[in-house]
Amino acid sequence: MPSRRKWLFWSVSLGHLTNDLFMSTRSVLLAFISAYMLPMSNRQIGLILSVGELMGAISQPVFGWLADKTGGRWLGAGGVAWVVLGTLAALVGVSLGGGYWLLLIPLALAALGSGAFHPVGSLYAVRADPARAGRNAALFFMFGQLGLGLGPALAGLLLEGAHSRNNQIFGAALGPAFRGVLLEQGSVMPVLALALLAIPGIVLLALVLPNRDTHLSQAGAGLRPAAAERLSIPVVPFAILALAVTLRSLSNPAIVSFMPLMFQMKGWSPSQYGLLASAFWVASGITGVVFGHLGDRFDLRRVITLSLMISAPGIFLLPGLDGAPAFALAILVGAMAGSHSLIVVLAQSLLPGRMGFASGVILGFIFATGALGNLIVGDLIDRMGAESAFRLISLFTLAGSLLWLLMPAPKRVAAVVAAPPAAAKAGAAD
Repeated sequence: MPSRRKWLFWSVSLGHLTNDLFMSTRSVLLAFISAYMLPMSNRQIGLILSVGELMGAISQPVFGWLADKTGGRWLGAGGVAWVVLGTLAALVGVSLGGGYWLLLIPLALAALGSGAFHPVGSLYAVRADPARAGRNAALFFMFGQLGLGLGPALAGLLLEGAHSRNNQIFGAALGPAFRGVLLEQGSVMPVLALALLAIPGIVLLALVLPNRDTHLSQAGAGLRPAAAERLSIPVVPFAILALAVTLRSLSNPAIVSFMPLMFQMKGWSPSQYGLLASAFWVASGITGVVFGHLGDRFDLRRVITLSLMISAPGIFLLPGLDGAPAFALAILVGAMAGSHSLIVVLAQSLLPGRMGFASGVILGFIFATGALGNLIVGDLIDRMGAESAFRLISLFTLAGSLLWLLMPAPKRVAAVVAAPPAAAKAGAAD
């Protein structure tokens, strides 16, 4: 990959790591705030997470359309900065005694920054080197998953010594009757230090992504497809894609949300099923790169189909296993979930003239159906139990795997190479 393309690819990859790192701290922060600063019910915590997730998902097609129009420099850099600033605003607000709504609103609005960044990032991860679109997309999403893994761990470490331990210190002396009833207090201010980690990614995005002038000059040089191709929307392929993604959302990410619950019922400790969930995502990230390479060499539709067909028996058998066999099978199922990036490449190939819009549409839809999948799987477990629910989901996964073969063969996309940092025009607006 030439030097200019490398700058473009690594800027959006580092931006993805930064964005997802901050977004993933939310569950840890809300648990800490509820325990030590602002008591909240599980329903209230769930509402904050769900509203933010939906706002980020619904907004992505709009931001993708804007990226196609402007080049996306300030959507990418500004989106990541917005996530960081919104998160910090929520933490400062609750530290100053703000109530529940002053916590919900900035965290929900911060998710709009994630919605702005993802279409831009996935667009340029592919366009940096179209000949290796699958590999680049897989690496781009692997950086995001690395951020998802690092965020909660870093937040937890920073918060470890930022709260009182009255019940731990005095509980034994006061007796069982006073266990857990003493007032605890804490502070989220140490987490503000994470903002320093965001600076390199934001600055690199602002320097490397094309501004409006560069983007328009590239369009004028004939790097964009013909107008008819830009305006044409293949309705039937998109309908098939929507149904295929919806069925896939039941097995990924929905089942991993309920794996801890299922194995808790089998007597596993929190550390055991927590490690299981982490292993699922790590396996998905690693095999995502492998699937990216396979998607560049072979028909990526068949790669997606094969991964789902392999995972379906694993989902079916998983509830009946325990111990090491269950752990190994769960990792296998997670490994087969690594086709996420290929779906984005496939959607972009349907709209080669509006790849930013296509990225926003498919990513927003993946995130939204993932949230819907959690609701469906949770309801199925309440109705029929975890084992029956997982086995039904495996059948949906197997049926849905065949839908990918009905999609048209992906088209090759043209490269759009941004100017290097030194060539960027001073003061150019995006």
